[in-house]
Amino acid sequence: MGVRKHKSAETRKENLKKTYFAKLTDVPTSPRKMRIVADLVRNVDVEQALAVLKHSPKEASNRLYKLLLSAIANWQAKNEGVRMEEAQLYISEIYVDSARQLKRIRTAPQGRAHRIRKRSNHVTLFVDSRVDVQSEVTNN
Repeated sequence: MGVRKHKSAETRKENLKKTYFAKLTDVPTSPRKMRIVADLVRNVDVEQALAVLKHSPKEASNRLYKLLLSAIANWQAKNEGVRMEEAQLYISEIYVDSARQLKRIRTAPQGRAHRIRKRSNHVTLFVDSRVDVQSEVTNN
């Protein structure tokens, strides 16, 4: 590996250590339905997002609720001794990508067949702190 690629790879690794995220892959829900719920919690504080997802009637909200809890656990693993309320955690990014489609056939009249596409998606959720936690820990 060249020096330039090596340096850029090292900076990329350092940036990944500062980000806290959780991924959910191959969710058997259409991306369109999942994006509706994802738009509800984008750039929202974590406590408020948990409340919104807990009381939402959408089926996709249960999956996003568990994903958000996983992202919070990832943040807590790297920031031990810091309370979530003091850090002012919020959902900095959330995006929904389409995944594989299962193609099925439904019978139709007069010997025909219609294709059914059962869609699925991938969700990636990033959690960030509005307050710089590392500097506060070193100052105290």
